[in-house]
Amino acid sequence: MTLSNYIIRPETERDYRITENLTREAFWNVYQPGCDEHYILHTYRPRPEFIPELTCVLETEGKIAAHIMYSRAVIRTDDGRELPAALFGPVSVHPDFQRQGYGSAIIRYTMEQARKMGIGAITISGNPKYYYRFGFVDAQSKGIYYGDVPRSEPTPFFMVKELIPGYLDGVVGTYHDPEGYFVDPADVEKFDRQFPPKVKEKCPGQLV
Repeated sequence: MTLSNYIIRPETERDYRITENLTREAFWNVYQPGCDEHYILHTYRPRPEFIPELTCVLETEGKIAAHIMYSRAVIRTDDGRELPAALFGPVSVHPDFQRQGYGSAIIRYTMEQARKMGIGAITISGNPKYYYRFGFVDAQSKGIYYGDVPRSEPTPFFMVKELIPGYLDGVVGTYHDPEGYFVDPADVEKFDRQFPPKVKEKCPGQLV
């Protein structure tokens, strides 16, 4: 199989359960026992911050192999402005298709679409070793600080990429994840019963 043998298109309603299950498979036991990313995706679509034009699937071999969700975000500047931005995530690749370049393909494609839409910057929380390859940098180097973390404390996991050159020039401000990214574990547990049973395990490297 070659990486050229795929298509990327916007997610449609008929994809919803497929992409939720894909997201569950991709994140299960990765950052915590079980996962909540599939529930975040499920509840996020009706929210006003959701960007359906950029929420896409990658298909190969007749299957949906990868998915990415985008949301509007805001950087609140120290001089009182609200600077529009965006973020993506969860970005999911089914375990059967991981380490084949599909995650990179869907990220690069959708970032270019975001640039064409006039989005000035994208924020992301994740592994710097992975996201630096896409042109992300430590957000603090651009004057953007994460949530309620003291500004003197490094946050290498929080990164930003300018899609419009100079968009963040002279900006100093704070970013908070949109409210929809925070979910009740009890609601996640109830939603998860709709899927085939999986064993939650405590594994090395998990965040919680």
